[in-house]
Amino acid sequence: MQKTILITGANRGLGLEFCRQYATDGWRVIAACRSPAGAAGLLALAGQYPDLSIHALDVADFAQIDSLAEQLADEPIDVLLNNAGVFGDTAGRGFGNLDYAAWASTLQINTLAPVKMAEAFLPHVERGQSRLIASVSSLMGSLADNTSGGSLLYRSSKAGLNAAMKTLSFDLRDRGVAVLMLHPGWVKTDMGGRNALIEVEESIGGMRRVMADFSLEQTGSFIRYDGKPAPW
Repeated sequence: MQKTILITGANRGLGLEFCRQYATDGWRVIAACRSPAGAAGLLALAGQYPDLSIHALDVADFAQIDSLAEQLADEPIDVLLNNAGVFGDTAGRGFGNLDYAAWASTLQINTLAPVKMAEAFLPHVERGQSRLIASVSSLMGSLADNTSGGSLLYRSSKAGLNAAMKTLSFDLRDRGVAVLMLHPGWVKTDMGGRNALIEVEESIGGMRRVMADFSLEQTGSFIRYDGKPAPW
């Protein structure tokens, strides 16, 4: 039976490559992004793969999340993939000159929105086969791995995401839904920059293998794209 994945932030970078690889492998892909009309790469994929549908969604707008969940009310979703995210930090706005509005926005998108997605789409995930909620996090959200400081907005938002998803892993276990946090590696994307260490195809391929092999017994795990545990 064909499986279905919902991917947020699907218009570029990691999200676009997730869409490409899952569509190529015959999945039904529900691709969500803020501005579909300007998502040339995603539109091209939709033209190539009839089972890839595009939906407008700004994850910072929780009313839009509820609306999309209602629109897709009858759809079983095997994997809910929270990929949308922002970096938030800007040069010259570190501690001592913080932009608190930008921090609040970063937390809204990176931390609160994935939890809202899980709330809104839990009924869909419960009707799926894989019953998995996965969120793209970062080692920059790891307390143990923070040996350099900086990037306060991004680090705190991803640490908050990990804490929230760890909590959901307990709350949803009895409902048969597994929760996974992923570290994609330092990837050559718009966010990662040209000095990053790995290509997007390697990162996505690795994370897909982690998700494919993931079980309810592992729920609450934080795992790198190469399958190794990530430090908390």
